[in-house]
Amino acid sequence: MRIGIFVVAGLFPGQESGKVLANALEWIVAAEEAGFDDAWIAEHHFMPYGVCPSPITLAGVAIGRTTRIGLGTAVSVLSTQHPVALAEQAAMLHHLSGGRFTLGVGRGGPWVDLEVFGTGLERYERGFGESLDLLVAALSDGSVAADGEFFRFREVPMVPAARLRPVVACTSEATVAMAAERGLPMLLGLHIGDEEKAAVVGRYREHGGPVTGHVAAGVAYVADSTAAAVRELKKAMPAWLGPGLAGYVPVDGRPRARLDVGAYVDLLTRIHPVGSAEHCAETLRRTAEETGIEHFVLLVEGLGEHRRTLENIRRFGAEVLPLLRRGEHRRGEHRRSEHRRGER
Repeated sequence: MRIGIFVVAGLFPGQESGKVLANALEWIVAAEEAGFDDAWIAEHHFMPYGVCPSPITLAGVAIGRTTRIGLGTAVSVLSTQHPVALAEQAAMLHHLSGGRFTLGVGRGGPWVDLEVFGTGLERYERGFGESLDLLVAALSDGSVAADGEFFRFREVPMVPAARLRPVVACTSEATVAMAAERGLPMLLGLHIGDEEKAAVVGRYREHGGPVTGHVAAGVAYVADSTAAAVRELKKAMPAWLGPGLAGYVPVDGRPRARLDVGAYVDLLTRIHPVGSAEHCAETLRRTAEETGIEHFVLLVEGLGEHRRTLENIRRFGAEVLPLLRRGEHRRGEHRRSEHRRGER
C-alpha cells in the first residue's frame, strides 16, 4: 500500500493565500519526515477552495526541499493549457527529481478559467481526448507533431525528453473509457465511497484497462477517538468548503447544483480514514480490499490550522502508517508460508 498526502491549499476564513502556499510546502516536508510516500498537489484558479494555480510549480519547489518523497499533480488541468508545454515541464521535473515526479491530469470543468486563459468551452467539451493523446505522445516519443481539431503544428523534438505515464482524473464514464483505452491509471476523487470506486474500477477493466496503478483521494484526520475526530472536522471544514466550493463559476452561465456542505462533510468523515489510529488503518485496508486500489493520497488540512495540520501529518505517520505496514508484513509472511507449503 502506498500512502501520500493530497495538498489542496484551501483558504480558511482569516487566512492569506501566500501564507497558505508557504504552509503547504511545510506540509510536504513534514510528510516526507513522517514516512508518507508522496504528496500530490491540486490546481485551482480564482477561488478560495484552493489557492495553488500551478501545482507543477509548487511540486518543483518541493522537489528542491525534499530528498525521498514522490511529488505529483492532482491534477494539472488539460483544458486550460497546452499539452506539449505541460509535457516539457513534467519532463524537467522528472529529471531534476531523479524520477520522483508523477503527472496527474484532468479535464477540469466548464469554469471561467476557460474564458480567462482563452482556450474556450470547446476545449473542455470536445478537446480532452485530443489533448490527452498529444500529452501521451510528447511523454512517449522523442518528437511530437499534431494535425487535429485543436492542435496543428509541424514535428518538433522533445527537449528534454522523458518517458512518463500520466494518471487521469476520472469523474465520468467517458473519461474512464479514455483512460482505459490508453492504458493510463485513474485518479478517483474524494466524493465516492468504496462501492462506487469498485464499480468504476470494474468499468475501467471492461474497457480494457490494466488492473493496477490507480490512485484514490481521501480525507484523513487521526485523533484519540473516532467520535472526536469526526466532531472536529464537522466543526472546521464547512467554513472552508462553503465559500470555497461556491467559487466554481460556470463560463457560460449554466446553473450549478447546490451542495449541502454539512451532508458532504458527513460523507467524507464516514468513508475516509477519520478517527482513531486503528480506525484509520482499518478504513484504508477495507477500501484496498474492496476496490483493489492500493495507492491513497489523503487531504490532511481539514482542520484549517497550520499547526494542527502538521500535528495530523506527524501523528498519522507515527500511529497509522506503522499499523498498515505491519499488516502488509504479516500478509507477505502468510503468502510466503502458503508458497512454501505448496512447494512441499
